[in-house]
Amino acid sequence: QVQLVESGGGLVQAGGSLRLSCAASGTIFTINTMDTVGWYRQAPGKQRELVATITSGDSTNYADSVKGRFAISRDNAKNTVYLQMNSLKPEDTAVYYCNVQFRWSGLGYNYWGQGTQVTVSS
Repeated sequence: QVQLVESGGGLVQAGGSLRLSCAASGTIFTINTMDTVGWYRQAPGKQRELVATITSGDSTNYADSVKGRFAISRDNAKNTVYLQMNSLKPEDTAVYYCNVQFRWSGLGYNYWGQGTQVTVSS
């Protein structure tokens, strides 16, 4: 069972920055060998949406709404993935979830963190 522990959320004024962290444990896979690692978010009354992902091959993908403001990265030694969020806007307010996906012995695995609240005030 994979455990994902997120941290770094909070309340920030518009234009400010936050860095989210997601530490993975409980698997033989490391953060850099998992097929895809990423961040999603869900605002009240809305569906969960992709924010940013990074693959084992270091390809990144960002939602159009965060391009140029957010950056996903990982620290392989700490088995942790980060989301640096700059120039935050009130519409970035949501619960942010860490997600990892990988395949092992022919089966696909998909795990979510518990979520961390990000609130951006205007």
